[in-house]
Amino acid sequence: MGQGLGFTCDDQKFMRVALDMAKTAERRQEVPVGCVIVHQNEIIGKGFNQPILTQDPTAHAEIVALRDAGNNLKNYRLAGAKMYVTLEPCIMCVGAIFHSRIIEVIYGARDEKFGGFGSILSLHTHKRMNHHAQVKSGLLAEESSTLLKQFFQSKRL
Repeated sequence: MGQGLGFTCDDQKFMRVALDMAKTAERRQEVPVGCVIVHQNEIIGKGFNQPILTQDPTAHAEIVALRDAGNNLKNYRLAGAKMYVTLEPCIMCVGAIFHSRIIEVIYGARDEKFGGFGSILSLHTHKRMNHHAQVKSGLLAEESSTLLKQFFQSKRL
């Protein structure tokens, strides 16, 4: 899974945008997770966690970004696109990623409770799935993890 290895300057740039989206979520009292979707080196979709704001349990950053990208491309298939997300996608989001035909997912922090790309399950390696995305982890993981830890610590005070 390329634990922090093999990232380009563009990868860093796009993950920084995802981190900005996570900070937007935090300012709105949502769990700070952000996501961007890139096609041909341009951002076509952005999202941040917003299930509380929208009263929608599916409003994870990845789902919001997928919807935005689909609307912008006028197509639910996002073949050739990459996703940058600050936290490892959950199983629900992995399913949506596969259905959208995202070609690569790059995430920051691992999610030891719900992660579907290596922490709990490794759905991207399941041979019976008809679509597989390349997955890399660890890009700006410390920043992503610190943002999450600080958020949850502030909730416990």
